[in-house]
Amino acid sequence: MEDKTKELESKPIRQLLWAYALPAVASQVVTSVYNIVDRIFLGHSGDGMGTLYLAALAITFPIMNIIHAFGALVGAGAAARMSIVLGRKDIRWAEKILGNTMLLTFFFGFMFVTAGYIWMRPILTLFGASSQTIDAACLYMDIVLPGMFLVTLTYNLTGLIRASGYPMKAMWIMIGGAVVNIFLDYLLINVAGMGVAGAAWGTTISMALTAVVSVAHFVMPHSFIRFKRHAWVPKLYIFRNILAIGISPFSMNVAAFAVVAILNRQLSTYGGDNAVAVYGVINSAIGLIIMMFLGFCQGMQPIAGYNYGASHNDRLKEVYMLTMKVCVILGIVGTVSAFAFPRAIIGCFNSEEPIIAVGVPALRYLMAFAPLIAFTVVNSQLFQSIDQPWIAIVTSLSRQVIFLIPLSLIIPGMMFRAGGDGVTGVWLSCMICDVLGAVLSAVLLVTHRQVFHIGYVPPERKPRKEAGPKEGEK
Repeated sequence: MEDKTKELESKPIRQLLWAYALPAVASQVVTSVYNIVDRIFLGHSGDGMGTLYLAALAITFPIMNIIHAFGALVGAGAAARMSIVLGRKDIRWAEKILGNTMLLTFFFGFMFVTAGYIWMRPILTLFGASSQTIDAACLYMDIVLPGMFLVTLTYNLTGLIRASGYPMKAMWIMIGGAVVNIFLDYLLINVAGMGVAGAAWGTTISMALTAVVSVAHFVMPHSFIRFKRHAWVPKLYIFRNILAIGISPFSMNVAAFAVVAILNRQLSTYGGDNAVAVYGVINSAIGLIIMMFLGFCQGMQPIAGYNYGASHNDRLKEVYMLTMKVCVILGIVGTVSAFAFPRAIIGCFNSEEPIIAVGVPALRYLMAFAPLIAFTVVNSQLFQSIDQPWIAIVTSLSRQVIFLIPLSLIIPGMMFRAGGDGVTGVWLSCMICDVLGAVLSAVLLVTHRQVFHIGYVPPERKPRKEAGPKEGEK
């Protein structure tokens, strides 16, 4: 078995970042494809129900976000922690992280699948489902809910596959699932005419296949990190280490859950189902570019975490700066595209004129400061990679919780009472929070700039005997 992580401390950073980031970007993009493809096929369905289907799927966003939050709680924390311990050359500890990641994944998966089936209809109603959209939303979630557990399992394991030195394999697993999903969506929605049920079955079947392949990687004898008997023993110190780092992306996804739920209710109040459908479309379009940000950050994470654990701070700074430059440039491209081609972007999902009329200005508002979103995302991922979970939480929550939720509850009502458009007030709230979140992120970065200094030694957050394996477990 070849130790494929050695290159993380020797190979040039530029080559490393591209080698790790491009597969991660591809994986993130195809992950967003699972939702985007459903919306494209359903939005152009030939039964005249396209707008209704889009609104129904938009209502399911909060549930999807909370499920992804639990996936990120375990998966992102496990991947970051594995990178750090591999930087310390501790293979047995990495194997324990793998086994305990599976235990946490199954625990949380059982919880959200059970709760979803018990309280699905009241939850969707709470999130803004109308009498016209509730049945379609429930039908979709009834089928796709087990598939969301498989999404979580795949996300967690591909993160560990990437962290243990196989970024290309993680990419091909996700791409393969996306190709299967596209084929099944076409077959079940366009050919079989199954509508929302077809979209749900396509997603569930494709994710089942990717989950099987992901598990198989850690069984094969050529894999650097594999399932071992000792790794399946629950260890509280590993749970604690995983969850401490994973709490940042978890909080960000929970915040997204709350934000989408609140915005859906505000949009439903001031603009009806059309405004909710537009938000679902724009969420998919913007989600694509944010997935690209996260992809580059995922490529940065094993490099940054490994070199942080090995005290190679010059390499840590280099990979951070390069990732920041790339993501800000992507943000600029996103902003220019939104202002230059808004009708084409919205039209990919639904070409009905009421949707286009609401969607064009909305897309411009929400993408106006995409470079600032990139700045905030990269900083949050940096803090997560260097074992600063609480700073990462504040950074990741700044846009959505600290600023967006209060603004979205205040500004639309103020504009409506003043004779303006409450829906525009929702879009303005999103734009303002992007600026404020970036400012707070910059302040936090400046206060922790010492991690880039030559000679800085990262402290253990707890004594070794508490943070790592106890005597006799090696």
